[in-house]
Amino acid sequence: MSEILNELADFGIVPVVVIKNEEDALPLAKALMRGGLCCAEVTFRTAAAAKAIEIMTKAFPDMMVGAGTVTSTAQVDEAISSGAKFIVSPGFDAEVVDYCISKQIPVVPGVCTPTEVLMGIKRGLSLLKFFPAQQAGGCDMIKAMSAPFPGIRFMPTGGINAQNLPEYLSIGCVAACGGSWMVKSDLIEKGDFSKIEELAKEAVQLAKGVRCTN
Repeated sequence: MSEILNELADFGIVPVVVIKNEEDALPLAKALMRGGLCCAEVTFRTAAAAKAIEIMTKAFPDMMVGAGTVTSTAQVDEAISSGAKFIVSPGFDAEVVDYCISKQIPVVPGVCTPTEVLMGIKRGLSLLKFFPAQQAGGCDMIKAMSAPFPGIRFMPTGGINAQNLPEYLSIGCVAACGGSWMVKSDLIEKGDFSKIEELAKEAVQLAKGVRCTN
């Protein structure tokens, strides 16, 4: 993994954020940073995503902010221009992955089959997003699929929450988990950033507790 992706593994949790209004970007970033969760995957599901990434990275240059739900090379360019430090996609789009590699920006494509894992290996990738994690077989599927690929690590995303996070993080090949329970859209829209900070702190402690015992 690149240095940036290694940092994501150190966090253990990557908040998956949907920002509808760019003015929410700064207080959200502050809440995550105060909560000790110094990273975020801002999804390209809204028109505010690129501007939100720009605001967050300018305010906190050391924060590991990436772009998620990236499905086109045009979005890759937009994300890079906004300051995104890594790219995450929901599936394995060879065009998008190859474009990211050519741009030398870390990319974490989504996979849920051995064939897709092989596509990543052939491109020299070592961290892949397992998505949708819970719906695609959860921890048992990760364990089974990782057996033939000992050099690959996964970032399960989809259905991850505070209750099942420890089980996922206890799997040796899981580098980090993507989750949105600490950054739910309703909390962001209500401006309840103190609650987000509280949930971020809890998530960080939960992850540390698992990693310290493994």
